[in-house]
Amino acid sequence: MNEQKLQDSICYTLEKKLGTTSSEATPREMYIAVSSIVKENLNSEWLQTTQRYKEQNPRTVYYFSMEFLMGRLLESNLLNMHWLDPMKTAITNLGFIPEEIFACEHDAGLGNGGLGRLAACFLDSMASLQIPGHGYGIRYKYGLFEQKIVDGNQVELPDYWLREPYVWETKRPDLRAVISFGGRVHTYEENGKIKVSLLNDEKVAAVPYDVPIKGYNNETINTLRLWSAEPLENDTAFYAGDKQSYYDHLESKRSIERISEFLYPDDSNMDGKTLRLKQQYFLISSGLQTILKLFKQRTGHSCARLHEYISIQINDTHPSLVVPELMRLLMDEEGLGWDEAWHVTTNTVAYTNHTILSEALETWPVPLFSELLPRVFMITEEINERFCQMVYHDHPEYRPVIHELAIISYGQVRMAHLAVVGSYSVNGVAKMHTEILKRTEMKQFYGLYPEKFNNKTNGITHRRWLIQANPELSSLINSSIGEEWKERPKDLIKLLRYGNDASFQQKLFEVKQFNKQNLARYIKQKTGLIIDDRSIFDVQIKRLHGYKRQLLNILYVINRYLYLKDHPQADIPARTFIFGAKAAPSYHFAKQVIRLIVSAADQINNDASINDKIKIVFLENYNVSLAEMIIPAAEVSQQISTAGKEASGTGNMKLMMNGALTLGTLDGANVEIKDMVGSQNMFLFGMEESEIEELHRTGGYSAKSLYQSDKRLHHMIDQLHDGFFGQDELAFKDIYYHLLRDNDEYFVLKDFESYVEAQEMIDQTYQQWNKWQEMSITNIAHSGKFSSDRTIMQYASEIWNISPYIPAPAKK
Repeated sequence: MNEQKLQDSICYTLEKKLGTTSSEATPREMYIAVSSIVKENLNSEWLQTTQRYKEQNPRTVYYFSMEFLMGRLLESNLLNMHWLDPMKTAITNLGFIPEEIFACEHDAGLGNGGLGRLAACFLDSMASLQIPGHGYGIRYKYGLFEQKIVDGNQVELPDYWLREPYVWETKRPDLRAVISFGGRVHTYEENGKIKVSLLNDEKVAAVPYDVPIKGYNNETINTLRLWSAEPLENDTAFYAGDKQSYYDHLESKRSIERISEFLYPDDSNMDGKTLRLKQQYFLISSGLQTILKLFKQRTGHSCARLHEYISIQINDTHPSLVVPELMRLLMDEEGLGWDEAWHVTTNTVAYTNHTILSEALETWPVPLFSELLPRVFMITEEINERFCQMVYHDHPEYRPVIHELAIISYGQVRMAHLAVVGSYSVNGVAKMHTEILKRTEMKQFYGLYPEKFNNKTNGITHRRWLIQANPELSSLINSSIGEEWKERPKDLIKLLRYGNDASFQQKLFEVKQFNKQNLARYIKQKTGLIIDDRSIFDVQIKRLHGYKRQLLNILYVINRYLYLKDHPQADIPARTFIFGAKAAPSYHFAKQVIRLIVSAADQINNDASINDKIKIVFLENYNVSLAEMIIPAAEVSQQISTAGKEASGTGNMKLMMNGALTLGTLDGANVEIKDMVGSQNMFLFGMEESEIEELHRTGGYSAKSLYQSDKRLHHMIDQLHDGFFGQDELAFKDIYYHLLRDNDEYFVLKDFESYVEAQEMIDQTYQQWNKWQEMSITNIAHSGKFSSDRTIMQYASEIWNISPYIPAPAKK
């Protein structure tokens, strides 16, 4: 499609479908026209891919995740179709700015952080590598929340991303599934066999909305299927009833729709826990019912052979109910016996663990679980009983710790344990994380099932995070090493030959400056703050959590500010500290850290005495689209989590791929970045995981002693308690007590001195222009290792046993 054909098609669509012309159309109407053209062309290939899968029935993976953080799809679809450049030209010729048209698309509110963005990258790589694989998630009516900063505090507003029709989805009511909650298990005999059914259960309709996932430069389009909860009955059936039954029905309808209303309900109370568990079962039951139905239609085989054709990957513990629900369907609906159903299940399900944090290794109270999912609980009890019996008889050395291994113990159902026992593969997401799982967090399970455990280091799609997000850098790479890297990202390693090339270094610097200027304009537009695009752009963008240590970052900024107040003529480079983060609505400590960042920004940004040496920017409502603007402009990538806490991280990979240098601990995938680029091409600091483990074991850390012995820390922390930055003296008391009374759980104070030294090294290195450019080139060159294409090929060959499905050429 050349630009003239696209231009003609846009004009036709505007006139015939929207009743306007290009000279009269609004940017939103132009977006709708362009998206409609793209979707219509995708639909044809989508149908062909589905038909090929139906006819050939290749081995397929289904990826279950509570989050799919897709971002905007128009630009990425155009990129993968090879329409991006001609479409930009066509839009420009019609008098519009392409970036403004792309910005009319609202980020899909289907995720929160790294977990959801990883799932999105994986879908892109599966389609681009022609791996038959589909995503299953929930079509949340509202996103996590829209973040506003009001008087220095985070305020959560509804993120109604579906206010406008979502162009990319297709509703499929013909494929709805029926989900049951509550009720009573009824067993009976039929034709000599024991049958099971539910009585007095609540039934909910799960209606799928399908989104096409286009592969890069190929004809494969896989599917992201999102489920929406709807009442089973027709509303009109209740109009004839009395007034009370009508209002009861409205309340029931409202209760059902809440299941797919928003991501991660607050589970600090029982209502929230119930809703979360409902969401998880709703997703996996609807998905599994569809998988089994399609399998039987396409193969004609008994479900006893399901594992020969299907793999199901569960993304973290949220979809762990796949294990007992698949057992239920195989036994109660398909007539398999226990042993046969267990063989199928444990050869179909694979589990990815994303965290060692206890708060994320979900557990459910037995009374809640058994009341909401009575039949599934019966099966889970039986799985637990058989597992414990196996351990007792086959592994007597583990008898003393059976209660620690059990799936049901101390009145809780442990979802991570269920996932490990019921799967054939358990993978971590970085080498260090996997080793921690095997050595500590899941040591006993590793002893029982060593063959299950493996590592699959996370990755990112270079198509979105380099080609799309940073076209200027992509163009520079193309002109230097050719374009093969777009489909073979490991070819980026060829850039090493330009590490000391003065001409390439200058061009790379110009690309970075161009991106910094773009971000500076955006910041001025959104916040009114004018920042120096010659300053160091120092970036920390990620979910706000104690272990990610945004607190360490802002305490250092405050320390730097206090130093400049005393030494206003100090010869240190100007630095712009850029934060983007959302705190969970009920996470009070994280919200206080945001308030501290914003309060510090209010004072420091307006203090002329420091000669603009520091600026602080907190960009509200951080999301994928904002990340696509920040990352190409970043020069320092803050990856400063407490060693041993971050499973992998993917922001570190995106920033590295765009030439930012990592300031980080040896945690998560930082370890593998170091293995690739060498410690001389990043800025490492802080304790290692083994040192932290030793402090935990011996109890040898006292934050209060460190505070009392270090005058700098003493002065800085007292500010938190004494009305720092014009705030009430109680404003930051919880941060103060977190550090001192609660003994600094994440070792912020312990790592502070090392962190300051690393920051000083950044200042020194940045003033060595050639060295900084060489380090940046080295990081870009090695970033191909962290493409999600590599990760997905490892999943496909080492876990799923799936090969790329290359369709035969069409017959002439």
